[in-house]
Amino acid sequence: MTDRRLVQPFHALIAVAAVLVGLGIVAIGLTVWNLRSDAIRIAVRDSENIAVLVGDQVARSLEPLVDVLDEIRERAAALPMERPEEFRERFGSEAMFRLLSDRIAWIPPGVALTITDSRGDLVNTSRAWPPFALNLADRDYFRHLVSNATTALYVSAPVESRLTGETTLIFAKRIVDRRGEFLGVAVAALDIPHIERVWRPIAELDGRTFVMLRQDGTVLVRYPDPKRRAGDRLPSTSPWYRVVAQGGGAFRGSGIFDPNRRWIAVRAVPNLPLVVNIGMDEDVILGPWERRAALIAFATLLAVLAAVLLLRALILQFRRLSRSEASLAATSHELKHANVRLDAALNNMSQGLCMFDRDERLVLCNERYLKMYGLAGADVRHGMSLSDLLQRRTATGTFMGDPDDYRGRLRDQLLHGNRLYVQTELPDGRIVAVLNQPMPDGGWVATHEDVTERQRAVWRIAHMARHDALTDLANRLLFSERLDEAFARMDVAGGGFALFVFDLDLFKAVNDSLGHPVGDALLRAVADRLRRCVPASCTIGRLGGDEFAVLMPGSGDLRAAASALADMALREIGAPYDVEGSHVGIGISIGVAIAPDDGGNSSALLKNADLALYRAKASGRHCWRFFEIEMDAEARMQHVLEIDLRSALASDELDVHYQVIVDVATRLPCGVEALVRWRHPVFGDLSPDRFVPIAENTGLIVPIGEWILRRACAEATGWPAHVKIAVNMSPVQFRSPGLVAMVRGTLAAVGLPPERLELEITESVLLQKHSEIIDRLHELSALGINIVLDDFGVGYSSLNYLRLFPFSKIKIDRGFVGEMARRTDCATIVSAVTGLAHALDMATTAEGVETWEQFRLVQAAGCSQAQGYLFSRPEPAGRLDFSRREIGERNRS
Repeated sequence: MTDRRLVQPFHALIAVAAVLVGLGIVAIGLTVWNLRSDAIRIAVRDSENIAVLVGDQVARSLEPLVDVLDEIRERAAALPMERPEEFRERFGSEAMFRLLSDRIAWIPPGVALTITDSRGDLVNTSRAWPPFALNLADRDYFRHLVSNATTALYVSAPVESRLTGETTLIFAKRIVDRRGEFLGVAVAALDIPHIERVWRPIAELDGRTFVMLRQDGTVLVRYPDPKRRAGDRLPSTSPWYRVVAQGGGAFRGSGIFDPNRRWIAVRAVPNLPLVVNIGMDEDVILGPWERRAALIAFATLLAVLAAVLLLRALILQFRRLSRSEASLAATSHELKHANVRLDAALNNMSQGLCMFDRDERLVLCNERYLKMYGLAGADVRHGMSLSDLLQRRTATGTFMGDPDDYRGRLRDQLLHGNRLYVQTELPDGRIVAVLNQPMPDGGWVATHEDVTERQRAVWRIAHMARHDALTDLANRLLFSERLDEAFARMDVAGGGFALFVFDLDLFKAVNDSLGHPVGDALLRAVADRLRRCVPASCTIGRLGGDEFAVLMPGSGDLRAAASALADMALREIGAPYDVEGSHVGIGISIGVAIAPDDGGNSSALLKNADLALYRAKASGRHCWRFFEIEMDAEARMQHVLEIDLRSALASDELDVHYQVIVDVATRLPCGVEALVRWRHPVFGDLSPDRFVPIAENTGLIVPIGEWILRRACAEATGWPAHVKIAVNMSPVQFRSPGLVAMVRGTLAAVGLPPERLELEITESVLLQKHSEIIDRLHELSALGINIVLDDFGVGYSSLNYLRLFPFSKIKIDRGFVGEMARRTDCATIVSAVTGLAHALDMATTAEGVETWEQFRLVQAAGCSQAQGYLFSRPEPAGRLDFSRREIGERNRS
């Protein structure tokens, strides 16, 4: 009897071993096939990575070229031109030729820049001056851009250059004036041999090919290209078009350029209408795999032989098993103890647990499950059905929903071997997560976990990710999502919406003077007022700092509704605040853009709303402005000026003019103020208010300010010793740690005594209240330099500034001086400032004196000095006259 029990398992063991060997062979075969798939996948991934790198390299190589074409377009759009001939006059000039020659240094070698007029005649070219007489109206890119009003870049098929005879690629953009009228075409011709560096590294990779195409399938460059396929177009049935439409990828194909079967990776070049292909022969890809497959087959044979030997060893081992029956009883006893330990572990779990068999009968459940749902031990018994258990829970109010529907969903998921995860909120506020995990025998295990705190934390985190922590308004991320949703709704249903962008006037001053806690409280108060006055249908967001935005949906007369909301916001937000015991008064500046008139996407609408905000600020603050198309042209003009300003100093386009300051008592010159001018080669003479703010925003004011100081001090050495030179200093310059050393070095280099130099600063320098800035002012004063507070009477004009630093002079703003004859309050302010200055042992200068009546008034008010057109206009140093005659006599003569 014992022998029979042993023989039957032995035969089963032999059968199992045979099955395992067979399964092993099948598994090895599948592995070998998977290795083949992996080899192809890795090679395709490598080709895709190479395509990404090459595409990015092409984009980086051609980005400067596109920027130059955009600059030519922006210059044309910024210039006021009434006749087509003006385009040829301005862009056919030698100055434009020098500009094109200068821009060649920015772009890849082998590129020539060309400009044609609306008839295709050559206007200018970087190849030679004067330009050739040539007409390009028959070129495909010119015909395309004439008939298509587009701002997009056009790339032509390879053509033979009529100037050099080389095969070139043409990159062209349409040139229009500020009214959108067609003026001509800006062209960049790139010799194909000069872009060899893009594909040269690919040539070293075995079996790979490089192709650059247009998005319509036209081949521009191929390497290697023994049959010269450049200019050919892919057949319309090629899967290449589908991959390009999907944004890139790879496909298996042949017969496009040669009969070889190959894998082709496709990548669109970022921001350009170009596509890069990287192809690799399938034979090259699978070569290593074939060698590995042969080695695996040999190893499999060895494994089978080893399995036979192992089976023999198992037979010997089986014979020993007959001697182990005595140990089974001890093992059974240990299993009983293990079951006891298992029960203890189940009942001490933090999760509720239930196990069901394939017939939906309860196998076991732990104590945690009963406590979680308020069930007694008598309510739950072994073998009860899932339906009965759910009915018990429904009676206790701990099961939400339809039991039959839940069982149906559960059976459907388990039948397909899937887990079912359900999260339910109970009436007492608890949130329970239930995970039903299928078992091989058809049953399942259900774990129940109280995830209340975790889920609420997730909700809090999700809320914080899309809301501003200070004001609980929508943050930039959520506001951008709502803006995109508004555009999506507009595309489907039509209509439009308004976007308001605004910030708080003088908020930085509140922060600096009253502290950041008061500033934060003020921002919260502003947010509360916005919630009260803005309709609930609008989205309110804080984009950062003191910048807010409102998205207002609407229909009908949207501009009228936007005007009403802007007026209400000015009135409500601009009302005084009581914050942390401080009475705070602020204003707001608002920019409004209407979709879709002012922008067809989020970035364009936000940009135009910002432009309207800038116009509101420039109009005096605490007002609102709609976006107007002229604002975009002005922004482009500012961009052109910013580019040209970077080379203005090196090109000797800047100059310094000087305006005389006279002593009121003697009417003799006692000083001059240095004023910078820019002789722009295209726009003519520009005043400082056109370019100094640009220089401050870009940091160019530091080298320009140093040049002005050196130039003014050098020229002042030739003037009479009693004449002082006044130079304006920007707040940006005072943030430079090398300012004091620069001023000291300049004075030493030109030999000007420090007491003859006056440095004029505005209140904006002191508003920052940085100890480093105050220290630098004291260091400059210690050198003997006079520090002058400019434009006193505007802004805050805080008397605390006069305490922070002992100024040698105060300049009274021209706005008060010009109104003294008509307004008694202005005359009173001038007299008060003069009296205060005398008490503090400071001189005073009245700015903007243009009439003898104004001069007599500032003289009566007690001003020390006067400056204005009555005495002289700003003029070059060579025209200054420091003769001892009084200014009045000189002007009368």
